[in-house]
Amino acid sequence: MYKKIPLAIASFVGLALSGLAGAADIHTKSISATCLSCHGPGGKSLGAIPSLAGLEKDYFVKAMKDFKSGARPSTIMKRHASGYTDAEFEAMGAYFAGLKK
Repeated sequence: MYKKIPLAIASFVGLALSGLAGAADIHTKSISATCLSCHGPGGKSLGAIPSLAGLEKDYFVKAMKDFKSGARPSTIMKRHASGYTDAEFEAMGAYFAGLKK
């Protein structure tokens, strides 16, 4: 009987952690979706605005941090970047890197 308790606890913890990962994935997709209105469906730009699909994660993160700090000038991206944390930049960078060009 007592051997089943640790197994039940481990199963519950695993389920809870997978739920947290799923919630993080939903959050990342949700905040990344705001980018797609300008950067194109699926991150593939249809015009002069750069595509995000397949962009290297580190490049994306640096660009967003530079927009946020003002080191990289822009007309609108500073306002967008200011609303996100470094962790969100990392998550979005990984998401866009994973999209096919």
